[in-house]
Amino acid sequence: MYARDRATQAMGMLLAEIRPGYARMTMPVREDMLNGHQTCHGGFIFALADSAFAFACNSHNQNTVGAGCTIEYLAPGRHHDLLTAEAVEQALAGKSGIYDVKVSNQDGRIIALFRGKSHRVSGEVAPQQG
Repeated sequence: MYARDRATQAMGMLLAEIRPGYARMTMPVREDMLNGHQTCHGGFIFALADSAFAFACNSHNQNTVGAGCTIEYLAPGRHHDLLTAEAVEQALAGKSGIYDVKVSNQDGRIIALFRGKSHRVSGEVAPQQG
């Protein structure tokens, strides 16, 4: 899935770890990601959290899409920060899931908290080898 995700790659995000119900991604804050206050634009922080959410909810190899989400910004991201988004499955029942994502900087400071709701659709992320 990462190999096909041009948007995630274009923002410099890397998939650091993935396992069922979990994903961890990193993104360096580049100069072109800064807003008028010279802090990381919230859209980039959201995109990092959303990508980690996407990888976590697709980690069971069943095509899954976002059904809704919220984000709370707690501290600014700064130029040269390395942001990490850690997505953890909280509940999975039927076709629906709930995932919490914590975005923090290299010092462990929490930058944002994101909660995503997922919905499983038909198909597999990667075909099973038979």
